[in-house]
Parts: sequence; C-alpha cells; structure tokens
Amino acid sequence: MAKDIPQTSPLRHGNHGGSVSAKTERLLELYEDDLSVRYTERTPPSYMPHVYTFLAWLLDRGIDLSAVRTEDLLAYQSELYAARKKDGKPYAASYQSIRLSVLKSFFRFLTRRGYLLHDPSAEIEHPRTESRLPRTILTKEEAKRILEAPKGKTPRGMRDRAILETLYATGIRASELSNLTPYDVDTEERTLRVVLGKGRKDRNVPLTRAAAQAIEAYLVKGRAQLGRSRFLFLQDRGGRMDRSTLARIVGFWAKEARVKKHVTPHVFRHSVATHLLRGRADIRHIQALLGHASLKTTERYTRVEVQDLRDVIRRAHPRGR
Repeated sequence: MAKDIPQTSPLRHGNHGGSVSAKTERLLELYEDDLSVRYTERTPPSYMPHVYTFLAWLLDRGIDLSAVRTEDLLAYQSELYAARKKDGKPYAASYQSIRLSVLKSFFRFLTRRGYLLHDPSAEIEHPRTESRLPRTILTKEEAKRILEAPKGKTPRGMRDRAILETLYATGIRASELSNLTPYDVDTEERTLRVVLGKGRKDRNVPLTRAAAQAIEAYLVKGRAQLGRSRFLFLQDRGGRMDRSTLARIVGFWAKEARVKKHVTPHVFRHSVATHLLRGRADIRHIQALLGHASLKTTERYTRVEVQDLRDVIRRAHPRGR
C-alpha cells in the first residue's frame, strides 16, 4: 500500500530543521513573492502548504529538488490517488488536481528562473474532474425579496442595499467587492471597474440603474458616517469590508426576506449568470461580466438550463415519468 501523503507538512518558513538547503529556502521565498505579485492575496497561503508537503515527500525519499524527474512526479501523483482520508474514503479528484496544479506552477517558476533546465511537470496530466453545477440558485422573485429587504435609511441599511444590488447587478466575487474603492464606481455612466480581479486582470462591467442609485445614495448619505477608509464598502466601525462580514450581511438579509436557501455572496454570482442565460444573453457576454478566463467555466451554466428542461419534461410530458 502506498505511503499516505500528509495533508499538512512539517516544513514551514524558518523551521526546516536544516533539512532544506538555504538555496531551496530562498527559492520558496521568491516563489511566494511571485505568487503575491501575479495573483490575489489569498493565493500564497493556499499554495505554499502544498509545496511544503511535496518537499517533505522529497526529503523523506532523499531526492534533491534540483534532481526531480518526471518519474518522481508520477510517483507522487500515484500516491495522491492512493491516499485516503481518516474514514477510508479517497480524496476528491478536484483536490488532487489542485495539488498538482500548485506543483506545475512551482516547477514553471523554477524553470523560468533558470534553476531547472527543463520542467519535469510539463508532461503530468490532471485527473478528470466533473464540472459541478452550482448547488444553490435564487429565483428572480427570491433575489428581488432579498434586494428590497433593507428598507431603512440608516448608513448600514444604505450600505447593505448597495452591496446586495452590486452583487446581483455584476456577479462580482466577494474578494473583488471588498477591494472596490469609490474611484472604481461611476454612478452617472453606471459602470464599475474591477481592479486586479482573479488572475490579476482588470475589467469594466455595467451597473443596473437600481445598483447605481443604491451606491450613489450610500456614498452621499451613508458612507461617511461609518468611518474613513479608501475602500468603498466599510464595516460598521469603519475599515475594509472583509469576506466573513460580507457573508453575514448577505445571510442576514436572506433570512429577513424569508428565503430558506443558504445564500452567500457567491450564490448571487451563480444566480445572475443563470438569470442572464435564461434571458437569452450571449454566453460570451456572461463570461466577460463574471471575469472567467475560460469559456468552459461559464458553460456550466448551460447545464443548469438543460437540467431545468429535464425537470419540465419529467413533470409535464405524458411519458416523462
């Protein structure tokens, strides 16, 4: 039986116990810096543990990083597939794919920097993973109830209404919304600029009239009373809106609107894509709105439409059952 690959590694910054060379330590630092420049702030802390785990695997087998071959990576991949959780179940193919993606990224970096003459991970293929359909999608009526739930004219009420309208108008990611500044919004032209979204790419997206009006009302009458910060949406005592607070706000107003589904900021992203598709929007326009690098990511929403059709056939067709 293949030796189980640990899910967390004993390797940490500044705590390699002399097992890792100073050169490798320096490469790790440079790689983490490279990730910070190329991607969002969440990428380095999610990538680095997978690199540490792989280095621990190499050390356990006496393999130097500079001597890694494709055969070594294939062996590591095989052990990933053979690894089991505590309950004996295998890890999801998507999780295995993430770990391999991190390694391919790491070795591409080493090759670019000239530490390796060739990339041993170039021939490694990802496991096939299913493109999961969004689990929760709001109906148009449910979305409307949530958007209209904050009725007060308090600073928090105006902020929350502006947040909800922005989420539904643009399908923006939670991390992207948290990073918005007042300079990224033009309420007259009804446009929103997403700066350095996922993949470090900027994009401009249109705002609905309702979203533009809600943001304008918040900027004029509410934002200054919450505090001072360069960010657009502030917490109750000022400061940048973090992801957990944003999730609580969305969940609170969903309950106030008596929507029984588990509603998160990402549910709005799924919902606006689905509603646009049902309204016959071109899928490439939806791709541009959501900032998907690949059309394949956007195409999963067409599967939602097929599932809707299956449900209709099952209910209404004489031989559907």
